Amino acid sequence: MTEKGDFVALKFTGAGSHALRLLSKKLPPDAALEKATVEICDLATARGVRLLFDAEQQAVQGGIDVWTLDFQKRYNRTTPGKAVVYGTYQAYLRSTPASLARDLAAASAGRFTLGVKLVRGAYLGSDPRHLFWSTKEETDRMYDGIAVSVLRRKYGDVLIPLHGEGDKKFPDVNLVLASHNHESVRKAMVLRKEQLERGEERVDLVYGQLMGMADEVSCELVQVGKTAQGLNGYGVDQVDVPKAYKYLVWGTVGECVKYLLRRAEENRDAVVRTKEGRSALKTELVRRLGL
Repeated sequence: MTEKGDFVALKFTGAGSHALRLLSKKLPPDAALEKATVEICDLATARGVRLLFDAEQQAVQGGIDVWTLDFQKRYNRTTPGKAVVYGTYQAYLRSTPASLARDLAAASAGRFTLGVKLVRGAYLGSDPRHLFWSTKEETDRMYDGIAVSVLRRKYGDVLIPLHGEGDKKFPDVNLVLASHNHESVRKAMVLRKEQLERGEERVDLVYGQLMGMADEVSCELVQVGKTAQGLNGYGVDQVDVPKAYKYLVWGTVGECVKYLLRRAEENRDAVVRTKEGRSALKTELVRRLGL
């Protein structure tokens, strides 16, 4: 099913109750889990496919972080500046800036590319409330602040380096900006354009939205890309062509329903986006009819 350049998202807990027990105790994977994960990573490397290891509930997230970073150390050295394995960072968690700073320090010390999938978060209904930022505005500020630091490869007032890391070179990073928030996506697009105009080195970046959600965001990215590619007299290194991916959930309804419910919880501001989408559809209809 997958082709070169595709992404595949995985959940360690999909391996069953034994994996849950190991993760909750922050124990290493057993021989069978290790073998299965290595086979997946080897195949992904051979096919040019990238792997996104999803974030989950905090009861197992600590173990997931350890496992994911271990596989990043092994597989993100193959091609300099290119990640095969990505970890997921949830901006609504108060601990995320420090967690990401810790992994950036590990990437710098280990000389591997850190794969970062940045999301706002999806476990509001199950994890302890004190772990989250108090307001959506705080979460938005964290998300955008982390995104800017990663895109610029520079620490800031949100993503603060570990003690002693501030003077070191920011490691290579690849970023999946997974967001249905139009404002966050547009901020990243503006920053990328400014970097291009200044001739700055840019990180490997793709944008991601769920299939059937925030289609107006995805379509805008695609349209900007088509426009950029169609500019006569400009080479590919002179225009920024956004790469948009749609996240497709597959499986039975029973297998997928909990995931989709979490996405609905995460996207409670969808009513506002629906109004934006309706306005965008109206504008496009008028354009196509030449009215």
